[in-house]
Amino acid sequence: MKKILVLLSFLMVVLFAKAQNTEYQNDEIQTIFSKRRSNGGYGAFTINYSNIGGQNALVTGGRGGFIFDHSFAIGLGGYGFFNNIEYNDMDDFRNQNLGGGYGGLLLEPIIAGRSPFHVAFPVLIGMGGITHTDNRGWYGGWGSSDSFLYGEDAFFVIEPAIDLEFNMTRFFRLAATASYRFTSKIDLFNTDEYVLNGFNFGLTFKFGKF
Repeated sequence: MKKILVLLSFLMVVLFAKAQNTEYQNDEIQTIFSKRRSNGGYGAFTINYSNIGGQNALVTGGRGGFIFDHSFAIGLGGYGFFNNIEYNDMDDFRNQNLGGGYGGLLLEPIIAGRSPFHVAFPVLIGMGGITHTDNRGWYGGWGSSDSFLYGEDAFFVIEPAIDLEFNMTRFFRLAATASYRFTSKIDLFNTDEYVLNGFNFGLTFKFGKF
């Protein structure tokens, strides 16, 4: 009788352990060393509106990286910008504009990446350059088709952002993007030293394996 009880107890323990293991697998509980993690990558292009130097500005560019377990991406990003995108009269001195670009390392935490819509928090850390020009060219009477260059400078940049992402298909995501650009001081003729500090608002189009 004792042998039967011991055998039954042993079977109950084995069945209970197996049931627990199956439950954990169904819930997809993952650990640091889990083999069930899924990695991927993506490339994206972005178009943003910003305000630079009190004028409307266009900021466009791209970014891409590797995605680890649907929750964190690391890669590179780069953007170009110019302000004074309105058309002005050929003799209008408001035709001066600021243009340039920046890029660097991209770090992107992702929350609930498997959900149809979710959020991501990309942060760009890098360097850039800016120029101050008069884009009237020969129309302004400079005697040349080249724009007149007032100056140029380099800067350090950090740009944190928030993306509200929508999984349109398995390989395409659309994101509404808002970011804020912080830069080091800029030394340019008749230009505020923090002229590039400000918000961006736009859309990001992502393609890849998520």
